[in-house]
Amino acid sequence: MIYAIFIIFGLLPSIIWLLFYLRKDVHPESNKMVLKIFFYGMAAAIIAAIVEIGASMSLTFLAGPITKTFIYFLFFEFIVIALVEESSKFLIVRQKVINHSEFDEPLDAMLYMVIVALGFAAFENTLVLFSSLYPSNGIIVAGINNIIKDTILISSLRFLGATFLHALASGAVGYFLALSFLNSKKRRSLILKGLGLAALLHGLFNISIIVIEGGARDQNMPLFFSAVAFLIIFLSVFAIFVSKGFIKLKKLRSVCR
Repeated sequence: MIYAIFIIFGLLPSIIWLLFYLRKDVHPESNKMVLKIFFYGMAAAIIAAIVEIGASMSLTFLAGPITKTFIYFLFFEFIVIALVEESSKFLIVRQKVINHSEFDEPLDAMLYMVIVALGFAAFENTLVLFSSLYPSNGIIVAGINNIIKDTILISSLRFLGATFLHALASGAVGYFLALSFLNSKKRRSLILKGLGLAALLHGLFNISIIVIEGGARDQNMPLFFSAVAFLIIFLSVFAIFVSKGFIKLKKLRSVCR
């Protein structure tokens, strides 16, 4: 039963956002294609995790004391975590979507990037629930009611935070990917710009969460509330950018064929 609860609430934030974003498409994609790309997104999360763990172990071995510095911390959050994750999601769309017959309008670039991201977030959410609430020895000490409450709380926070961030970051990549079809001479630079922006915003989000958790742990309320306020403003501005991207791409003619 515990497994089922974690899986359901791990998937739920992504499913809610998926239904929201699918409504933006005036030419709906097939359910089969949506599900396939969603599950590819989950696979991308596994690949990204393997790369991140491998990179972390390698850098720790090679860099030694440097890993304790603030510069390394920034490098790790923006490159090893954020850029790796955003690149893994983009590669799924590049390999599995762009040459598919259902990829037939600019808006699809953003839509499929968001679908991949939500699959990625679904796996990540489920993993977080298992690692946070399921004891390593397999013995459940807390009552089932407390586990359900904690599960709902974590799932709700990730719905508003990490899951939303993944969708927005990949949506930004999808926007620049769509623009690249209109300007073949700048295709590579536009895609790199999208990945760079997504990694920057993803890294800022991760650092904000670390600051919030540190403020709460140390009972530093000014730091805690400042970080929360920054995160709310940051996600709101990012959401407006992505929303305008969807609106702009809806007006563009189909060029993907």
